[in-house]
Amino acid sequence: MDAIADAYHPPRVSRAALALAAGLQAAGAVDPMAGAPQAIPYPDHSVLMEVRDTSGTARPVSNIGDWAERAAHIRAGLQQAMGPLPGAAARVPLEVEELGETPSAKYLRRKIRFSPEHGDRVPAWLLIPLHLQQRAPAMLCLHQTTDMGKDEPAGLGGRASLQYAHELAERGYVCIVPDYPSFGEYSYDFAKQGAHHASGSIKAVWNNLRAVDLLESLPQVDAARMGVIGHSLGGHNALFTAVFDSRLKAVVTSCGFTPFHHYYGGKVAGWTSDRYMPRIRTVYGNDAHRIPFDFYEVLGAIAPRGVFSNSPVRDDNFDVTGVRKAFAAAAPVFALHGAESRLVLRTPDSGHDFPEAERRAAYVWLDSVLR
Repeated sequence: MDAIADAYHPPRVSRAALALAAGLQAAGAVDPMAGAPQAIPYPDHSVLMEVRDTSGTARPVSNIGDWAERAAHIRAGLQQAMGPLPGAAARVPLEVEELGETPSAKYLRRKIRFSPEHGDRVPAWLLIPLHLQQRAPAMLCLHQTTDMGKDEPAGLGGRASLQYAHELAERGYVCIVPDYPSFGEYSYDFAKQGAHHASGSIKAVWNNLRAVDLLESLPQVDAARMGVIGHSLGGHNALFTAVFDSRLKAVVTSCGFTPFHHYYGGKVAGWTSDRYMPRIRTVYGNDAHRIPFDFYEVLGAIAPRGVFSNSPVRDDNFDVTGVRKAFAAAAPVFALHGAESRLVLRTPDSGHDFPEAERRAAYVWLDSVLR
């Protein structure tokens, strides 16, 4: 398994390996936790500038090599909660199917489906700016918890404040906007289709990595200039995806997280449905102390790439006090990499939303990182 690789690099896979993987999945013979890396226990996930060995002995993080070791432990902790990231054999041909397209004033909106793994098809929008003179930056755009799924970011309904794929395409970004499993046009039975994944979260991460594969393959895209943006569900999904895929150079997370002890005072049951991480309930007893990762570490694991967070002070889902603590904890990691300026927190006086001023600031920041 390529479970804790520093970056997701699509490998070449033999047809025999693909056929074997497909047969095992079809037979229901895949243990959803098979290949998950063992996590190193950290008693306080907010203390980032230390790294521990298998005996639990800690030493300070004093250089980038030390941090790389700690970052690998963070990815292992995520996979203990979510299940392992699929390995090379799950990377089947994308088989992109075009279902129609509609031009707008500044970009082409194309409906597509693609295969992230055997037996599954992800519905998505692909937004391609018109009149491109050279390869453009690209964004993976992830929707909030909404029945309309991908249509909202793509500008086809919902809140105008959450139509960020539409706005980014108008600014010249190529955007892919997939449905999260069970939302929009993506019917998904987690008990059956997802039986070989330990959580909806890791399934979504894998789908997103394959969406980045698709972006990378497009002649309009500069693969060195790709990022991810999302609100709420899409906000933490963006962070999780970036932890596992270093091709994403910039992350915009809106109303997407707070450390588990700050999530409704440590009542973490909201994270435990099949759509998210049921192991938090079944293995860790809904105990925030026992969860093998936290968002302090998620932020740190993205360094030295950029993270921009819109975290409103009146967000009733994700307490801004915890967000501020997470940014403070991650700051020394970014400083270690000489990347202090790439960690940006905005805290507007609003509720669970992505206000216009913060969206505009996020787009200007993306331009500074990706253009």
